[in-house]
Amino acid sequence: MPGNVIVVGAGLAGLACALRLGAEGRTVQVLESSDGVGGRMRTDIVDGFRLDRGFQVFNTAYPEAARVFDLEALDVRAFDSGLLVFREGRTERVMLPWKHPRHSFSGVTADVGTIGDKVALAVMTGRDLAFPASMLKDDTERTTAEELRRWGISERMVETLLRPFFSGVVLERELETSSRIFHLFWRSFARGTIGLPALGMGQAPAQLAGRLPEGTIRLETPVEAVTSDGVLLTDGTEIPADAVVVATDPGTAGRLLPGLPVPEMRSVTTFYHAAPQSPLKEPIQVVDAEGQITDTLVLTDAAPDYSADGRALVATSVLGMASDADEPRVRARLEEIYGGTDAWEHIATYAIEAALPAMPPPMPLRRPVRLDLGRYVCGDHRDTGSIQGALVSGRRTARAVLADLGGHEG
Repeated sequence: MPGNVIVVGAGLAGLACALRLGAEGRTVQVLESSDGVGGRMRTDIVDGFRLDRGFQVFNTAYPEAARVFDLEALDVRAFDSGLLVFREGRTERVMLPWKHPRHSFSGVTADVGTIGDKVALAVMTGRDLAFPASMLKDDTERTTAEELRRWGISERMVETLLRPFFSGVVLERELETSSRIFHLFWRSFARGTIGLPALGMGQAPAQLAGRLPEGTIRLETPVEAVTSDGVLLTDGTEIPADAVVVATDPGTAGRLLPGLPVPEMRSVTTFYHAAPQSPLKEPIQVVDAEGQITDTLVLTDAAPDYSADGRALVATSVLGMASDADEPRVRARLEEIYGGTDAWEHIATYAIEAALPAMPPPMPLRRPVRLDLGRYVCGDHRDTGSIQGALVSGRRTARAVLADLGGHEG
């Protein structure tokens, strides 16, 4: 059996690939340039608070996540399946009735569109729930904005509900994302539960890394180039390999693999505040229909262990790159949404420049992972921009490596 495989990058895709290769008896080295695993999915502890590097959620409906993770060990703390929509100084509640029977009529009574809009949305949701994912993937592709018009959903409902919600998912407000992506995401939110691992999103990649043999992952080991024989590290060390998998962010992948198409990336900034107590007292997402912010949540209403001292931790996101200088503007909007914020403490600002790949049509849901014999690439930019996409890409890449090196999978 041929020799070793090097995986460059210890994000979700790289870890999933390495695990699959190891399960088939391959010798794998994972080379990670930073000081920890997880890539974009890491959790820092700052002043006793668990701060994910940009607001993220875990969706239990992702089938690959259910296959790869020990969900019980992750101890996912759920948010309610619904939204509070803030608009013109008031809040409208919209909940999934099959998950929250006591709010069964919230969607009917909420001032987010006409009765016709709500019927159209219900029919569309029913279709997405009933159809297998394969049928949604094969549907005619257009932009999300065009797709919503095709379903007869008015601009009023788009502006008051769907644009505010979906902009926080795909990090763009123009609804130019592929309609196939929209329906797959809409289906997953309708079917699953979103939440946070009790000890932070970083627990997910840490769980995968913990299953690899000791010594498999080398941290603070940046790769300078992929060579014909393996990889060249920035310190000049050459490491030979029969196969190299590049599982980095798209920009780095494009540098290591010249000619690889690099997608446009969406950026987002998350502001973390500590409040003496929860200003909301329920685990639910608040979206801003007027777009001054994208969304805001009291994370500790769902996951109390995100705070070490009992204070509430509030995460608020805005599209694009922002900084601490923008915190007063964000806080002013939070004052309108939650009430008094004078006693709040600004804990940190996370500006994530390459948070998510753009996914406009035409959007291939499966990009090739085999670039040449012995050279492979994986990551959510090769599938869909999500935890599901990263994990599936890792699996697909491992299968391609095994097929080429004479493993058990083809």
